Amino acid sequence: MITQDLSDYANLQSDNLIERAIIMIDKFLSTVSDLINTSGIVALFQEGGWKNVIMIAVAFIFMYLAIAKKFEPLLLLPIAFGMLLTNLPLTGMYHPELWADPKNLEFGTILHDGGLLDILYMGVKLQIFPPLIFLGIGCMTDFGPLIANPKSFLLGAAAQGGIFFTFIGAALLGFSPAEAGSIAIIGGADGPTAIYVSSKLLSDPNGIGVGTIALAAYTYMALVPIIQPPIMKALTTKKERSIVMEQLRTVSKTEKIIFPIAVTLVIALLVPSAAPLVGMLMLGNLLRESQVCDRLVKTAQNELMNIITIFLGISVGATTKAESVINVDFAKVIVLGVIAFSIGTACGVLFGKIMCVATKGKVNPLIGSAGVSAVPMAARVSQKVGQETVPSNYLLMHAMGPNVAGVIGSAVAAGVLLSIL
Repeated sequence: MITQDLSDYANLQSDNLIERAIIMIDKFLSTVSDLINTSGIVALFQEGGWKNVIMIAVAFIFMYLAIAKKFEPLLLLPIAFGMLLTNLPLTGMYHPELWADPKNLEFGTILHDGGLLDILYMGVKLQIFPPLIFLGIGCMTDFGPLIANPKSFLLGAAAQGGIFFTFIGAALLGFSPAEAGSIAIIGGADGPTAIYVSSKLLSDPNGIGVGTIALAAYTYMALVPIIQPPIMKALTTKKERSIVMEQLRTVSKTEKIIFPIAVTLVIALLVPSAAPLVGMLMLGNLLRESQVCDRLVKTAQNELMNIITIFLGISVGATTKAESVINVDFAKVIVLGVIAFSIGTACGVLFGKIMCVATKGKVNPLIGSAGVSAVPMAARVSQKVGQETVPSNYLLMHAMGPNVAGVIGSAVAAGVLLSIL
């Protein structure tokens, strides 16, 4: 009897072990199944997932251009990585639906329910990052060539013509006024300004986004040495390109200190909407030229500039969700962007030709192309094209005048667009 009881007990224990093993295996398989079904890999193969795959590939391309080709790497690389993060399925780092209505943004909800990139993007939407970038630019900019040759202001203003021509063209193609304004600002070749304007005007999470505008703007800024020379050569004669300009006068410290204060007063009074950008630009320049704020200047143009550049780039890249980029409108933005930039270059050169005639051959029209605000790349292109005709010709400092004027001009154009829209 005792032997039989022990045998029954052993069989019962064996049955329990088998049942527990089956339950454990079932739970394990269920867990693995849940992990697979909720993974990003599965989401990539679901309906619409192919768009994410394309955007991830585009992010890799931009990373390559930033690293291997050095195309605006300081901003293009963070933007590309932000694009990668936002298009990885189910990460929950950015939620476009939280930004759908710019007039009624619930920042408390964004802080509570948003992801990391949503929180960083608040700095763009609240118009904090772009003006701080302008602060750093002001600390690094010498307005001396512009002060020495005030006529350069006219060339910088003329080069903004691409913005307003493209605004009309985009509106005729069916874009809303806000979208047309955001596309047109690409013609200024100023990334922070393009981000500033588009972040104020654009709202539709499934339409043209801030990231789309920023990508186009920085792409064309990087392509300045490729896009501009053919336009410059087509619109000028060899005789005009051979003009050697007189050396600029020396600018006093007093003039350099008065300049940022005067510009801030005039522009803030005439175009109040441009005050945040121009004000920060001129504050940075005043800190530089005063020569009594070395610590602040170094911080603004180094540590602060670098931190804001990282945050700005990755948060702007986050807005390039696949559903808002892979569409016909994105292709139109790219085409209109290059048209805006090309018209801006052409307007600057053509106005340079007018100044050449008005001054009886003292102004080389090539410096007009530097009126776009890609500093100092556009000025270097003017120098390079001029030296291809006359190797001893030195146009760089003359071109820097229109170039820094273009920075101010693009900010003013942004203010005008924001005022009318």
